[in-house]
Amino acid sequence: MSPADATHTVAQRDWQAAARRSLWRRRLGMWSLVFFLIVVSLPIMLPYFWMLTISVSARTGGADTIVLWKACAVLVPAVIGVVLTRTMMPPGGQRNLAGLAVIAIAAITGVVLIGPDLHANNYRFLWNPNIVEEIRGSSGAGGDQFPWVWTAFTNSLIFAVANTVVVLTVSTLAGYYISRFAFAGRATFLQSLLVLHAFPAMTLIIPIFLIMHWAGLLDTISGVILVVVTLELPFSIFIMKGFFDAVPWDIEMSAMTDGASRRQAFVQVILPQVKVGMLAVGVFSFLKGWEEYVFVRTLLFEKSNWMMSLYLFWVSDDLMGVDYGIVAAVGVFYVLPSLLLYVTCQKYLVQMTIGGIKG
Repeated sequence: MSPADATHTVAQRDWQAAARRSLWRRRLGMWSLVFFLIVVSLPIMLPYFWMLTISVSARTGGADTIVLWKACAVLVPAVIGVVLTRTMMPPGGQRNLAGLAVIAIAAITGVVLIGPDLHANNYRFLWNPNIVEEIRGSSGAGGDQFPWVWTAFTNSLIFAVANTVVVLTVSTLAGYYISRFAFAGRATFLQSLLVLHAFPAMTLIIPIFLIMHWAGLLDTISGVILVVVTLELPFSIFIMKGFFDAVPWDIEMSAMTDGASRRQAFVQVILPQVKVGMLAVGVFSFLKGWEEYVFVRTLLFEKSNWMMSLYLFWVSDDLMGVDYGIVAAVGVFYVLPSLLLYVTCQKYLVQMTIGGIKG
């Protein structure tokens, strides 16, 4: 072997060794990051696992601690396994099969360990409108008649959908106008949007209560919608303005040069470019409306106007020491729409970027 060939061979080996070391460092860094995220996520996941387990296993009078720990011993490794398969394996059929295998193993293990303890009796409030009153009566608790949970669910759904529609429509139109047109006081207006969003909502409860009373909107769902929409719009407008800033002006000009009106260019050219931002604002607006409690608790009094957040509060207050299962089941029912919405839209939410925001 010539000296040149020997030098080349040594250099090739050095490059291969360096590549292997780099690969192991990347893998170690990835595994360390995943392990850290799993550890810090456990305190967040465990209460939800416990709530789900109590809702399908607790009997009247309390919850079985052994069942809770058995369920966590099944659910926590299952969630970790699914996260690891989706994080560490490349996309494709093998990753999907691995995830299904983890879920299947967890399901079989759960049936063996806690299957005999599971039941749906705690969810009878969904088809029995008087079950809460019956439990309260058996415990000696008094008070006013509880509305049926579907009344609160319908009110919350109407409130969340109306909040989403109004916030998304107004913030999209306002964000487009602020992004595309120059007007006197534009910079001051943008700064005011952030300043308005900076004030804690709790400081506005008394003046808002008085305004709603004078306007005749107290104890009405439409009044609460107006309050929440007003508080959510400044930040939503600022977000949508950032998405419109990221869309080149040339695209809109080209469409209008080809004969499209400004409205046609806006609807057919610009809106498809900011659909991720619209989806994000819509999802966050829905979640805000669905979980709203402060103004619901302050501005609504009639039982027929109760929403799920208020219903859960009173059920927890009256039944927590009497029947944990019903309280946990109502909590699961309350969380379910938000969870389904997030799971459906998470692929688009992770794509959200504000872009370059110009002043």
